[in-house]
Amino acid sequence: MAASFSGRTHIFRPCLILFRSLFTAGMDPMGSAFSRSLLECLHFDNVALKKLPIDPSEESGVRIVKGACFSRVQPQPLVNPKFVAVSEPALALLGLNAEEVLRDSLGPEYLSGSKLMPGSEPAAHCYCGHQFGHFAGQLGDGAACYLGEVKAPADQSVDLLNENPCGRWEIQVKGAGLTPYSRQADGRKVLRSSIREFLCSEAMFGLGVPTTRAGSVVTSDLRVARDVFYDGRPRLERCSVVLRIAPTFIRFGSFEIFKPVDDLTGRQGPSVGRNDIRAQLLDYVIETFYPEVQRNHADRAERNAAFFREVTVRTAKLVAQWQCVGFCHGVLNTDNLSIVGVTLDYGPFGFMDRFDPDFVCNASDTSSRYSYQAQPAVCRWNLARLAEALGPELSPQSAEAVLDEYLPLYNGFYLGNMRKKLGLLRKEEPEDEMLVTELLQTMHNTGADFTNTFRCLSQVPCPSGEETQEEEEEALGHSVDLLMEQCSTLEELKEANKPTMDHRELVMVLSLAESNPALFQMLADKKAVSKQLERLARLKELVDTNQEDLRAKQREDWTRWVRQYRKRLAREHGGQSDPRLVEEERARAMDSANPRVVLRNYIAQNAIEAAEAGDFSEVQRVLKVLEKPFSAQPGLEQPGWTRPAGGGDTGGEEEEGAAEEGAGPASRQPFVPYDSKPPVWASEICVT
Repeated sequence: MAASFSGRTHIFRPCLILFRSLFTAGMDPMGSAFSRSLLECLHFDNVALKKLPIDPSEESGVRIVKGACFSRVQPQPLVNPKFVAVSEPALALLGLNAEEVLRDSLGPEYLSGSKLMPGSEPAAHCYCGHQFGHFAGQLGDGAACYLGEVKAPADQSVDLLNENPCGRWEIQVKGAGLTPYSRQADGRKVLRSSIREFLCSEAMFGLGVPTTRAGSVVTSDLRVARDVFYDGRPRLERCSVVLRIAPTFIRFGSFEIFKPVDDLTGRQGPSVGRNDIRAQLLDYVIETFYPEVQRNHADRAERNAAFFREVTVRTAKLVAQWQCVGFCHGVLNTDNLSIVGVTLDYGPFGFMDRFDPDFVCNASDTSSRYSYQAQPAVCRWNLARLAEALGPELSPQSAEAVLDEYLPLYNGFYLGNMRKKLGLLRKEEPEDEMLVTELLQTMHNTGADFTNTFRCLSQVPCPSGEETQEEEEEALGHSVDLLMEQCSTLEELKEANKPTMDHRELVMVLSLAESNPALFQMLADKKAVSKQLERLARLKELVDTNQEDLRAKQREDWTRWVRQYRKRLAREHGGQSDPRLVEEERARAMDSANPRVVLRNYIAQNAIEAAEAGDFSEVQRVLKVLEKPFSAQPGLEQPGWTRPAGGGDTGGEEEEGAAEEGAGPASRQPFVPYDSKPPVWASEICVT
């Protein structure tokens, strides 16, 4: 009997081992497929960690990391993580079904880094950067964490694989806790910033702008204190995590870890002198993300120059696309420009409402370094820093020759995009650049809304050869009426043109210019002072006018421009056999180039305040609208949630009852459609 029992033990032992292996791998032996979570089935192939040096130290805490591109880290779990929203098209990049992810009980844990997926190898990337024009030394992923690289599914579209030739998507969690690069921070992100990054990543994709993607945003019951406005009044906010997806998160600043001592700041990169690692990093980037460059150039020097040119082309094209949708990146430092030409890092950002070339979306950018009109030049400046960081891998002569191409490249991309926005599809005329310039000047003078003005232009009719004088004036008047609806009022323009420099400081600087010009030349920012004086002059003009006279001037400006535009349209369509079909084609093309909806600050803020009050439906609703920004979406035209009248800062410890407070219609702000000009309260929003 004993011998028989002993035999059964040997028979059962392999089954017991199989059961244990399934259990330890996170599998449920009771299920038909033995799987607890579909996220455990992602196929990781973490090539970056195989090909680039990893910090051998496992020392905890912030430190300088020498001779390495990555440091091993462990994400810090959230307390009671839960989904705020997921992006169906972004998760599809990984072969995931959004509905299944939402139903997965382990989904929030895995996609926040609170629990590690099999095959994931968490690490933080080491990089440096020039911040606001000055070399900052080592920066690195202070709140972001590389989880690994997931193989793209076999049925991924050809277009996506062309954009990402390596066939893998790097996934990263942002807000998952401390890394060696966290400096004085805690490595956490909060609901407010996470929602903005999540929505804008997917909004940019919907607009056709190359971007990192956001698969999900997860929030929790863990809280951290944040002094949002740096006014000494911190409040507790919920820790939240965004899942970010990109071919790679390597950036210009990744190559600045080799920078020698900076003459101005005295700082240097942590891996200065390690030309071997620089060559290793450069080889990895070119072989992985620029395979055509690698194939077409056997000579290393020629290959590297071709690579730098391709990065320059992609960067010029990217910033041209930003400009044409009114997007402004608030921290356009070298550490926030991607080496593969996608929009990277959505900290402070903004889409312009009223057109203003001096628009600054980051309230912390007091010098206006990253204003809307400065962004193309800043990108060139950053490319020059990348060229320097490539050091012996790129000759100064080759770099300079490529940089000389940047402005013509940018202008070509920009004007090409603008022609599409104006419906100029068949002919290119030298006068088109002036037509665009005069349109923007008219928008600036009249305080017209950037997005809505362009959207209106498809309704400006092309003159027919048989149009009478009366019909021409009627068409002109109707077009101008549409554009006048997008103009600012007198009070709005007065507010917009107030000097941004403190009055006393401006008086002091102007007094110095008069009393001691030599000292003024040494100390003052002449460009900034000039801008302040321009604002004062414009403000004086506005003070000396009235609303009626302003409207008459605005109408005069728009009438002049629309006449020019209709003449250009007539030349565009001249000789066409069926003008009606041509007009329909133009309207379709323009409506596919001029978005109906962008992520304005008030739309994001509305969704944030709803989420802070415990209602995530507005984030999900806005996401749906932003996925199709060029289309009318019946049933999704306006918010499903409105903020309480008088502000409604519902974050922090007062959150619990916020959803019920002021629930009556009389105490809520009125509904504002997503494609509307911003409401009055939007001017109060401050992004830092």
